[in-house]
Parts: sequence; structure tokens; C-alpha cells
Amino acid sequence: MSLEKLRPDQTTVAVLMGGWSAERKVSISTGEGCYEALLAAGFNAILVDVKQDTIASVLMDMKPDIAFNALHGHWGEDGCASALLETLKIPYTHSGVLASALAMHKEKSKLIFKDAGIPVAESKLVDLEDAASRHPMPVPYVIKPVADGSSVGVHIVDRTSNGPVVALLEERHIFGDQVMVERFIPGKELTCAVMGDVALGVIDIVPAAGFYDYQAKYVPGGSQHILPAEIPNEVYRKCQKYSLLAHQALGCRGVTRCDFRYDDTPGDKGELILLELNTQPGMTPTSLVPEMAKHAGHSFQDLVTWMVNDASVNR
Repeated sequence: MSLEKLRPDQTTVAVLMGGWSAERKVSISTGEGCYEALLAAGFNAILVDVKQDTIASVLMDMKPDIAFNALHGHWGEDGCASALLETLKIPYTHSGVLASALAMHKEKSKLIFKDAGIPVAESKLVDLEDAASRHPMPVPYVIKPVADGSSVGVHIVDRTSNGPVVALLEERHIFGDQVMVERFIPGKELTCAVMGDVALGVIDIVPAAGFYDYQAKYVPGGSQHILPAEIPNEVYRKCQKYSLLAHQALGCRGVTRCDFRYDDTPGDKGELILLELNTQPGMTPTSLVPEMAKHAGHSFQDLVTWMVNDASVNR
């Protein structure tokens, strides 16, 4: 993987961050970190706090050489930002329109993963009112938004829960009219990133408490990252194989990250299940992709430089 394609001192990079999704705060942290790394690498980096009514005109006036997409959540991660950049013919990082839209919709992407031979958990879409009034599948199960990230709105319903999650009715702004209900997979939380056409190392994520929720992801000390994951070699290789296969099956570009559950319960199936693929993985100080890249010999500065060099249109 070449890291020296562009002349940084002759390249203006607009770092798109913020936006108006529920993940705005995470996006700002990602954007600021990438901005500092790009400046350190010698690029003419410019931070752009994305506003819905001005972003097109801002980019048209700025005419950057590259757009570094540091947005998360709706609009920034679901293919809409990619479509705008395609329309303006500004080379950009991360995946294109279709791959981003498919990856963002967990149920649609599962169909593609399953067709590619990647194991996924049984799931279905359920009306929000139904999920709040009855158990839509046998416990334990997980309720999550069908198209959101950063573990926003995730509920785990197990045998200790006092019936269905009535609180869903107060979270319609997160879920919309439907929720995704998925069989709960016990065991380890594993993740693996893909950089171009190479699967990086596998991390075992151990939350300080509960599961790998928003706080465990973004608060320092919220989780412990074991890299390389202390799992059987066969499972480690499968994580890498499935991550690359999922990346390719959706037609992704740049850097992605796949999240898995590995059931290491004694005497159980030992199944490895792909939960989702992230086309815009976090790049904050506590994020996983920079850690995996570093383990592979790429500094954070090298990583963002590679991403800028990889940028293009028609992705």
C-alpha cells in the first residue's frame, strides 16, 4: 500500500465533520483528530462543520482537492454525503453511494452477507409499538435501530428483563416506526478492520461494564482492547476472512470495520456471527481502527495519508 501518491503541500483536504445526526459529537472528535494528523503530514487541511443548508455552496466555493468524510450517522454515512461529493466531482474518502447505503441498513446488508456465505444472526423488522408491547422473539434478543451506529438506542432483553421494552415508545426519534430485533449471541465482542484489500488484526473488546455501548466506545477507560485477540487461530482467521469478504460483497472502498460476536461459552456451538459492517468507523482517540492500523505498522498519520491517497470519485 503506497503512502506517497500526493504532494501534501499541494493538496487541500476538506475534513467534513459534525452534521446533524445523533452521532454529531463523535463525528467532531473524529474530524478534529484526522485534521490534526493531516496537518502533521503536511496537507493543507481545512475543518468544515457540515450544515444542511450550506454544505454544497461551501464546497463549491472552497474547491478542495479531496474531501475527507469524517461524518457519522444519517446523511454522512448512509450514502447521501457520497452522492453530493459525486455530484460536485470532488474525490472523497471511504465508500461510495450504494455500498454506504447498504451497509447503513443492517437488515439489507445481512441479506448480502448471507448470500456471500457469511454467518449472521436471525433477525426481523418489527413495528415499534409491537416491540414495546410483546416479545417479538424468544429471549434473549437485542433491539436496535435498523439504520444507525455507535450503539445508539441498543437494548438487550434477557430473562432478567421485566417484559418488553416499554421505553421504546419514548425513543421514536431514534428508531423511527420500526426496530430491528436480533437473536442475542453470547460471548466475546470482536472487531476487524479492512484497509483497501487487506484485513488488519482482530481486537477482543472487553467493556468495563455491561455491553459495548456508546459510553464503552467513546469514554476513556470504557473498555479494554485486547490486540491481538486471544482466540483460537481458526476463529481469528475467520474474522479476517469474513471482514474482507463483507467489504468486497458490499463494494466498499477505503477503510471499513466489521463487528462480530463469538460464542465461546463452554460446551456451546462456538459460532462466529457478523453483526454489521461500518463504512465510516470512528477515528477518535479511543477508536479501534487507528489501534489496528498501528498494530499493522501504520501510524495514525500514515493511516489518514493513505485514506487521502485512496480518495476518488465514481466509488
